[in-house]
Amino acid sequence: MPETGDSRQDLARWKKKQPVHRTVSQICPPPRRPLTVADIRPGMENERLGVVRDSMFQNPLIVKAELGKPRERSCSLPGLDFNYGLYIRGLDGGVPEAIGHWNVFKQQPTCPQELTRNYIAMNRGAVKAGLVTARENILYRQLNDIRISDKDDRRLKKEAPSLPPDMTYGIQARPSTPLFDLLQHRYQQLWVQEQKATQKAIKLEKKQKVTLGKLYETRSNHLRKYKLPVKLDALWHMPHFRKVGPHLDTFPTEADRQRAFKAHHEEYAVRQGTLRMGNYTHP
Repeated sequence: MPETGDSRQDLARWKKKQPVHRTVSQICPPPRRPLTVADIRPGMENERLGVVRDSMFQNPLIVKAELGKPRERSCSLPGLDFNYGLYIRGLDGGVPEAIGHWNVFKQQPTCPQELTRNYIAMNRGAVKAGLVTARENILYRQLNDIRISDKDDRRLKKEAPSLPPDMTYGIQARPSTPLFDLLQHRYQQLWVQEQKATQKAIKLEKKQKVTLGKLYETRSNHLRKYKLPVKLDALWHMPHFRKVGPHLDTFPTEADRQRAFKAHHEEYAVRQGTLRMGNYTHP
């Protein structure tokens, strides 16, 4: 009994391991074609009421994706017997014609190169003939068409510079990085040496600098700086008001009066009003 059970299990395993043969349409299914009226069944997302045309299912703005299926293509494709790609017909005879014939292109005759006009000689001749206007110069050039010969033309044209045979074209390679100098801090040492040399030169320049002695002021210097005192005249008053004293005095003493005027003069710049006795400009 156990042997029969094992044989049945092996048979079941062999049946499971058998390769599944799939068709070409299953491996590479044909492209999805646009929907038609015949493909629409009741209950589908693209079901329409009224007059239904095939062109309705070719508009990507109207076609809806079915539940659980990808969206259908809206563009129409050719039939199943259509071959994609470019078909090239064999116009040549193949290998036999290639072996038996040798097509050689005939060299076209080269046209003689037109020589350049010698405007210097033509202008010189026009001036000698007494021609000045543009119309006269054009007629003179039509009658006397002077050209530059091949020898002169070659002499005027610059030849290409001769290059050495071992010349290499392109951008020159960047020099390799001096890793040995970087590891030894060579550039740091050079910078320190330059700084020390600069400081030493500055110290020598300070030592060699001539220190001038103390300058004494002479009488001429004092006279040059002296300013003559200017006597300020008193303000003009009418004669009959000169001896009239103030009728109102609100300050207890003259010192308080001077102190108040001094405070008003200090606050003159930050007060408002014509007499600068109003509110402060800044709070």
